[in-house]
Amino acid sequence: MSTVHQPDLKDRPARLTVGVVGAGRVGPALAASLQLAGHRPVAVSGVSDASRRRAEAMLPDVPLVPPAEVLRRADLVLLTVPDDALPGLVAGLAETGAVRPGQLLVHTSGRYGVGVLDPALRAGALPLALHPAMTFTGTPVDVQRLAGCSFGVTAPEELRLAAEALVIEMGGEPEWIDERNRPLYHAALALGANHLVTLVAQSMELLRKAGVQAPDRMLGPLLGAALDNALRSGDAALTGPVARGDAGTVAAHVTELREHAPQTVAGYLAMARATADRALAHGLLKPELAEDLLGVLAEGSQAGPPHHEGDGTGGTAGTDGTDGTAGTDGTDGTTGTDGTTGTEGNDR
Repeated sequence: MSTVHQPDLKDRPARLTVGVVGAGRVGPALAASLQLAGHRPVAVSGVSDASRRRAEAMLPDVPLVPPAEVLRRADLVLLTVPDDALPGLVAGLAETGAVRPGQLLVHTSGRYGVGVLDPALRAGALPLALHPAMTFTGTPVDVQRLAGCSFGVTAPEELRLAAEALVIEMGGEPEWIDERNRPLYHAALALGANHLVTLVAQSMELLRKAGVQAPDRMLGPLLGAALDNALRSGDAALTGPVARGDAGTVAAHVTELREHAPQTVAGYLAMARATADRALAHGLLKPELAEDLLGVLAEGSQAGPPHHEGDGTGGTAGTDGTDGTAGTDGTDGTTGTDGTTGTEGNDR
């Protein structure tokens, strides 16, 4: 049985004309979901060939027009551009008179609440922040994935029911986020989702180097079980050499990584230290074993890369940004109006 709740008719927004500013990965998917709920997409803006193709595939027969024209045609406008572009876009639309009184203006940034929409609010718009906690592909599968997807919702109190009803109509589950907590909320999602992609990609690369022919098939069941256990049990799901205090095994890992994939060493050490701290705090790692383990991790962070005779290299391992780092979401993570992938995990 579906867990998606259907809103009462009295809480449903009226059927609306919908516009999208920024035909990245998220905007067309949300507009398509609203269309399934009975709303009518009427306009979309996009600049690059990729964004135009995406809009045509997800929203066939919906005209591509400039952003100001989107606002002129639509009752509900989705602003699905990169986080860093959002303040300037809102200010520009308000200054040019494109915003109409009573118009619902919705952004999908995880970082921002409704404060970023203040210029539009002063022009009479109704501001909503609806951030889907989901990674998007820019294909029709995204519409299906919205079923049961949580949305971080921030809105003025008088618009709360309308905001939640829109989320529910898209198949999502509204989760109320206070304005001041939006950056923390977004950081939490980026930490979990963006860094997970980096870790999995690194793991697959290492397995290929070890001779595994199908690393995805090997990792799938393992990572699926680990994720399920973590969601069910939190820190109690920790396993592996760090949680056990197997300092020798961890030292061997560091040696192999430094030899075969030095760009992964900094990330491995950082995650191992974080894992050790959590395992200690929750009584999983015995204190008498932790000392040797932490010593190995400290030595690993101070050691230089492997020396190859005659290559003249040495020094300390750099933290080159590929080690366990990822975009900062959304969120969020938007694809801009030119259709290119944004700097955050949810790829607007």
